[in-house]
Amino acid sequence: MAEGDNSQEKTEEPTPKRLQKAREDGQIPRSKELSTSLVLIVGALSLWVFGGIIFNGAKKIFTSNFTIERELLFDDKQMVIHLTSAALEAILAISPVMFALVLAAILGPLALGGWMFSGKSLLPKLSRISPLSGFKRMFGLKSLVELLKSWAKVLVIAACTILLFFSLENSILYLNQEPDRQAIVHAVDLVMLGAIVLAISTLLISIIDVPFQIYDFTKKMKMSLQEIKDEHKETEGKPEVKQRIRRLQYEMSQRRMMEDVQGADVVITNPTHYAVALKYHGEGMEAPVLVAKGVDEVALKIREIAKAHQVPIIESPALARSVYTYTRIGKEIPEGLYVAIAQVLAYVYQLNQYFKGEGPRPKQPVFPVPPNLRA
Repeated sequence: MAEGDNSQEKTEEPTPKRLQKAREDGQIPRSKELSTSLVLIVGALSLWVFGGIIFNGAKKIFTSNFTIERELLFDDKQMVIHLTSAALEAILAISPVMFALVLAAILGPLALGGWMFSGKSLLPKLSRISPLSGFKRMFGLKSLVELLKSWAKVLVIAACTILLFFSLENSILYLNQEPDRQAIVHAVDLVMLGAIVLAISTLLISIIDVPFQIYDFTKKMKMSLQEIKDEHKETEGKPEVKQRIRRLQYEMSQRRMMEDVQGADVVITNPTHYAVALKYHGEGMEAPVLVAKGVDEVALKIREIAKAHQVPIIESPALARSVYTYTRIGKEIPEGLYVAIAQVLAYVYQLNQYFKGEGPRPKQPVFPVPPNLRA
């Protein structure tokens, strides 16, 4: 199947790399309804909490500007001073509410999707002005959901308004029977209560919108099996290349191993299927070290190199299999094989003495292999 084939059904969950790339492109789940609800709720609550500060600030501005002396009205400099003072007073009065609204506008989007800044989302895209893409957006599932949300917002707010009105009907109707000052304060409290309730009612839409946005985003991010395979190839490399690299690494390690056979002290064989090469010298080496091992063709190659470089070859099937199985190349032999390998090295030393004409030909002993180390 050709790469990039979009005919496959996208049924697989998105990979972490796909999600990271989408985030870098500015594609994350967002809920405008949740952000709007938080701003409305914070705005209504901040007006309730800081309403006294706003009232006192407005009172101070009106008092200051309605008590200006007549002579100062014709002084341009004094008018500028009064205007500046009134502007500063207004800014100080509304600053707590504005700060709360700005904070809600920043933190609202973070509630779903987290913090994200991507310049790619600002770049122009032809798909945004494509008529075909426009029709898909107009008649797609998302457009239908947006339409339903708009109607739902109208219905929810209208229903909450009607319920609120009937619950506060007596308080509203009897405002005209209260003293002026008390009626004004009471009316402001009713208005603020209504604003808070209606703002909170918008959360009903957000409760529906947030799961839908998560579902819609996950659906867009889903991948086909071919896309997952292609991504794996890009990340890990093509299997053919990886296999060739492993083969080259194996060949290099084999060459190094065969070079180490030349300096081995003894090669123990099966005699045909297994071959292990050991090296030991007393300086800084607590036990003999396995420098090479192999089976079949590799074992044959080890024996050929050993013969070419006059490395003693000892036949001991059980010991050869045991060393091959329980020792890694470059590591010391297991402690349980110390006695057997010591006898091998002693036998090799006696053979060398014999070939030099300095002793009788030794008889090869049976090298003991513990039962727990038999292979």
